[in-house]
Amino acid sequence: MEVGVRAGTEAAKGVQVQVLKYVKLGYHYLMARLFTLCLVPVMAVVLIEASRLSPKDIHHLWLQLQYNFVIMMACSAFLVLGATKYFMIRPRPVYLIEFACYRPPSKLKLSKDKFMEQLMLKGDFNESSLEFQHKILQRSGMGDETYFPEAVHCNPPRQSFTAAREEAEQVMFGAMDILFKNTNLNPNDIGILVVNCSTFNPTPSPSSMIVNKYNLRSNIKSFNLGGMGCSAEIIALDLAKDMLQVHRNTYAVVVSTENITHSGYLGNNKSMLITNCLFRMGCSVILLSNKAGDRRRAKYKLLHVVRTHRGPNDTAYRCVYQDQDAEGKNGVSLSKDLIAVAGGALKANITTLGPLVLPISEQILYFFNLVTKKLFNEKVMTYIPDFKLAFNHFCIHAGGRGVIDELEKNLQLLPENVEASRMTLHRFGNTSSSSVWYELAYTEAKGRMRKANHVWQIAFGSGFKCNSAVWEALRHVKPSPNNPWDDSIHKYPVHIDYKLD
Repeated sequence: MEVGVRAGTEAAKGVQVQVLKYVKLGYHYLMARLFTLCLVPVMAVVLIEASRLSPKDIHHLWLQLQYNFVIMMACSAFLVLGATKYFMIRPRPVYLIEFACYRPPSKLKLSKDKFMEQLMLKGDFNESSLEFQHKILQRSGMGDETYFPEAVHCNPPRQSFTAAREEAEQVMFGAMDILFKNTNLNPNDIGILVVNCSTFNPTPSPSSMIVNKYNLRSNIKSFNLGGMGCSAEIIALDLAKDMLQVHRNTYAVVVSTENITHSGYLGNNKSMLITNCLFRMGCSVILLSNKAGDRRRAKYKLLHVVRTHRGPNDTAYRCVYQDQDAEGKNGVSLSKDLIAVAGGALKANITTLGPLVLPISEQILYFFNLVTKKLFNEKVMTYIPDFKLAFNHFCIHAGGRGVIDELEKNLQLLPENVEASRMTLHRFGNTSSSSVWYELAYTEAKGRMRKANHVWQIAFGSGFKCNSAVWEALRHVKPSPNNPWDDSIHKYPVHIDYKLD
């Protein structure tokens, strides 16, 4: 008994050490920007005071400096070095000009009942597996207008490499066409291309498919990310952001999708069957710029990207795992620890993000709570900062009803804060890494995005990873043409009846 108590105490201390590590990381990011934050107001004060000097005052100051040559040179050197350092280390702003989400044609809609019929036609599932998938579908929070690729609609469904390539081309080219139409962007102006698709990685790569289709320039910096899971969008965004810090006056395009045709599981391992029921067809494309002149037409400015990787923990590493079942059939298994692992990854991520976005009052309350727990009483309830004070809109990855429920509970959010996530899950299902953009499109379609609003995109993925991106709206944002919600926004929000029988 005593050994068990001691082990529990040691585990609690270990958790607190981890929390402190992420808090320190958040403050490290903050302090790294402190020089910039201090230098700008100091220089502003100097310029304001200088503008108030009369010609006589300036002449008198010059005479004084002639008698204090050393002081004058020291001050000049300080100002020159300070200004040089500021312009060298300051990050270039990254603007989101436009984004597009692909909405497949209506003929590719497949209701839950029709999907079950397709599973029966496939003939690979026993009675227990079919019943399990039916229950998952009924409890998923998804509606009957989600989309499946053409291959799934076939009778019987086909799962070939050719069909998977056709799906990839359809969704990626469809989203790219919308982006080009809405922005009049010249393909030759794209200097950076990042594509992410977790389970389908053919040769040539999806990024090469886009380069070939749109005849992009030969010196484009192209990247293809595979196996990164549903949080790959934020990872791709972070990569594009870093590339825009290096390459001046250019555009970056980030394409996020998942391949349903290629990732279907045809066995009877229940932990692998869940993905069949949740993932749906979709794709997003975003256009980023580091050009100062693009601020006027941009929708959003990127403020922060915070990435957390829990890969060193074996439980976290294996909770979303692609493997073969006992019969040698490929699939992605989701462990029972997934929600707990996601909660731990979220806690680590927001602990780092908090110092960058929270009001000082919330930071002080959280810090004192952490110190109290560590020094005095470990049983003190952990204080959860009110992130509603930092963000106006929340785009939580629509991975499933359980994920959204847990974040709503753990972050103490209101139903309206998770409305975009729940409605996206209902209308489009889990579109993997692109889901956070369908949610942002929902917010725009509702006309809720106002100037200076802050948006928090949160995504989870295999590895296990939790990643966040923070955006600031630069204007009152109206929905763009070909918004994926154009045909259905008037129906939402809807009441979702979870059938638990």
